[in-house]
Amino acid sequence: MQGRCDALAAKILARCKTLGVKIAVAESLTGGLLADAFVRVPGASAVFLGSAVTYDIAAKASILGVDAELLRREGAVYPEVARQMAQATANLYHQPGYDAVIGLSTTGVAGPGPDGSKPAGLVYIGLAIPAVFAASRQPQTIVRELHCHGSREAVRQQSVLHVLENLSELTVNSQE
Repeated sequence: MQGRCDALAAKILARCKTLGVKIAVAESLTGGLLADAFVRVPGASAVFLGSAVTYDIAAKASILGVDAELLRREGAVYPEVARQMAQATANLYHQPGYDAVIGLSTTGVAGPGPDGSKPAGLVYIGLAIPAVFAASRQPQTIVRELHCHGSREAVRQQSVLHVLENLSELTVNSQE
């Protein structure tokens, strides 16, 4: 799985560098693994801006600005939370002079057991994609629901792979 992640991250970074697009991530259950997938690639600093690991539910609200009432009502493992995390990270890391910033997010239950009514392996990923990659030429935020299997570590690794696969489809493969 690591080799596949490395290859996808390298292609994504190269495509983004060509277009002047940056990448930032907000992570919960992956706890830095998504950021690591990018920074493992030599030269990643030309594109990758950083990661906010907001593992705690309060951190999602205070650092990223995820709606606190939504978090209280639904918990952190919810599609709208992933959407807000992705959009917030794109905004948080955007600076004057950047053409565009992709915001990525992960939130879910790594396990080994459920979190209340939410089963281990339930994950939501968010992808805030700038207009340069959208057929409509409008920015879009996509949320995907995943059902990962295996150990805690396997769920976390599968989550990263799914983010990279989805991002590759939206940035690299759609342009080939």
